[in-house]
Amino acid sequence: MKKIIIIHTGGTISMLENRETGEVNTTNEHPLTNVPYNFSDDVMIDEYIAYSLPSPHITPKHMLELAKTIEQFLLEYDGIVVTHGTDTLEETAYLLELVLDTEKPVILTGAMRSSNEIGSDALYNLISSVRVVLSPAAYSKGVLVVMNDEIHSAKNVTKTSTSNIATFQSPQFGPIGIITKESILFHHQLTSRTAYPVENISKNVPLLKAYAGMDSNIIELVYGGKPDGLVIEGLGQGNLPKETIPAIKQILADQIPIVLVSRSFRGAVQPTYAYEGGGKQLKEMGVIFTNGLTGPKARLKLLIALENTSDIQVIRDIFEKDF
Repeated sequence: MKKIIIIHTGGTISMLENRETGEVNTTNEHPLTNVPYNFSDDVMIDEYIAYSLPSPHITPKHMLELAKTIEQFLLEYDGIVVTHGTDTLEETAYLLELVLDTEKPVILTGAMRSSNEIGSDALYNLISSVRVVLSPAAYSKGVLVVMNDEIHSAKNVTKTSTSNIATFQSPQFGPIGIITKESILFHHQLTSRTAYPVENISKNVPLLKAYAGMDSNIIELVYGGKPDGLVIEGLGQGNLPKETIPAIKQILADQIPIVLVSRSFRGAVQPTYAYEGGGKQLKEMGVIFTNGLTGPKARLKLLIALENTSDIQVIRDIFEKDF
């Protein structure tokens, strides 16, 4: 018999719409609890409520606590489905990907419409996730996100629309699998995975987004807050306005790692341009380049890396050698 557990954390998938006001909010009981599942008798499904939080209230510490809960349940269960709000779902999925060391399937899912709204995707996404977690093909695929008949890797998926039920996409490489009425079909997977187990998340890592006319002022304000690291979403292939360079140099001189990603959906940062503020100069200064991560995910990875080491070269290797 296969044993699966659904861990609820909150979000729209666990909320109900107020018919009079149109507002969507939390409820005292998860609206999907005790819904009959049409699975065979050799499948046992349990449920556990870890949190009842809108996803903007979820912090990296919640994510790490969830990871520890999952680790304990994986001693007894064959796979895990986590229901989660969509706003920060991709971040929770990626942090779990970073810290969990398991071949068993861990699936995150959510909903763009609450369970009593017209056209709700809540129950469908949940059932789809259970189908995926029961599939032998889901093993050794890392943490996955299942939404809208698609299966995405935690590393590549991102929320692309504020309200469309097809919001979760992987702009770089597309979904790694699809769900049909009869089958779970995987067509590619990540080439490598590395886990970085940690006991705590205690570091201060801000995230900044570059823009035209950006100067050193905002970076100096961040530096005044004594960060342990900094992530910047740069322009294009990894460039910054030249006016930011003095503050960048100041932070790097203080042995504070700066990780650079692109604010673009597709592609990786690289040291292509040699002008002042260009990627070539930034890399020569010591800025760490990533391989295709979004800003929020690079921030989580830096938080995890800093719990393991303060060695800039080791941190660089963690980011640059892991695509």
